[in-house]
Amino acid sequence: MRPTPRLTAALSILGLFFSVACKRHAQPPPPGYHEYAYVSNGKGDSVSVIDLLQFRNVKTIPVGKNPSGLAVNPKRNEIYVANTESSNVSIIEAETNQVVAVIGVHHRPYFIDVSADGKRAYVANSGSANVSVIDLDSRLVIATINVGGSHGLAKVSPDGKVVVVSNRADNSVSMLDAQQNRVRSTVSACTNPEDIAILPDSSKAFVACTGSEQVAAIDLANDKLLSVLDLGKTPIHLALKPDGGEIFVSDYDSDAVSVIETTANEVGNTFLIGTRPVRSVVSSDNTMLYTSDFGSNSISIYEIDIGKMLGAIPVGSGPDALALSHNENFLLVVNSKSGDVAVVRTTKLPEGSKISAERALFTMIPVGAQPNDIVVKSFTK
Repeated sequence: MRPTPRLTAALSILGLFFSVACKRHAQPPPPGYHEYAYVSNGKGDSVSVIDLLQFRNVKTIPVGKNPSGLAVNPKRNEIYVANTESSNVSIIEAETNQVVAVIGVHHRPYFIDVSADGKRAYVANSGSANVSVIDLDSRLVIATINVGGSHGLAKVSPDGKVVVVSNRADNSVSMLDAQQNRVRSTVSACTNPEDIAILPDSSKAFVACTGSEQVAAIDLANDKLLSVLDLGKTPIHLALKPDGGEIFVSDYDSDAVSVIETTANEVGNTFLIGTRPVRSVVSSDNTMLYTSDFGSNSISIYEIDIGKMLGAIPVGSGPDALALSHNENFLLVVNSKSGDVAVVRTTKLPEGSKISAERALFTMIPVGAQPNDIVVKSFTK
C-alpha cells in the first residue's frame, strides 16, 4: 500500500518537528555533563529531579514538610530547600541527588537565597520575624537576625554586602549588613512589601508591595527610600533584565505587566498579558520575556526590543514558577494545580519552515503534589 499524499506530508512535518526538537543534542554534551531541574513539591514533602538531557523525572527526593523556596549554589554542586512546616533546610548534593545535610532554622522558612561566592545562605523565617544566616562550608547557622514581622523574602546583593528583607506586617524593608550580620537600617516602604529585585551593581533594590499597588525604589548605598511607583493591581513578582535596565512587574489582578525604568525610577510602560500573571523570566540576552499566566493556564511570550506580544502557549493547570534551561532552548513551567512541569521550546525554526511549531509545547513531565518552585543546575562531574 502506497502512502497517500496527505500521509506523506504529515510524516514530513513530523520528521521536521523531531529534527528541530533534537537539534539541541546535535552536538553531544561533553563527557560527564549533567543538567537537572529541581522542583519542590509542597504537598508531597519532596523534590523532583528532572534530567534535562533526557526530559524525564529521574528521582523523587524526600525532604522536610511543605518545601517551598529553592536555591542553587553558584560555586558548588548543591541545592538548598526551605521546608516551611518542619522549619529546616535540606541540602541536596547534585552529583548524587541525595540529601547530605539538614539544618534547623526558625519558624516557617519560606525563602532562601545564596551569596554569589557560594559561602552564605540567608533564610527568611516568616513565622518568627528573623533571618537565619548559614555558613555553607560548615553547614551551621552562624547568626539569627531579628527583622520586621511576617517578612516575605531575604535577598543578598550581588556584591554580597547587604541583605534586603521585605517585612510585610510592618510595611517596611530592612537592610542587613552581611559582613557583621546585623540590621543596618529599616525604612518605611509601602503596604505589604514582598518580592525584591536588586540591580546587578548592587546600587538599588526594588520591592513590590501587593497591598498598595506600588513598587518602592531604595538606594542601598545610603539606605534611603528614593521613590514609590504606582502600578497595576497586586504587583506580585519582579523580573529583572540581566543588564539591570528594566524590571517587569507582574500585576496579578490587572492582567498586565508594568515596566520600570531602573535608572530614572519611573514606570515606562504597561501592557496587557494573559490572565493573572504570577511570574516572569527574562532571557540572558535581554530580548525575551516569558510570563506564567495562572488564570489562563498558559505562558505569554513578549519580545522586549520591539515591544510586541508574540503569543501564548497553553501549558498545565495553574502555571507558576519558571526557569530556563542552561542554553535557554527550553522554558520550564511549574504547573501547581496539575502537578507537572511543561517544557516549552523557545528556539526558532529554520527559515522557510512550512509549519508553525516554533516556541511550542515540547512535553509534559509529571512531578509531585502541588509543585511550587524550580531551579536548574548544570555541571560536569
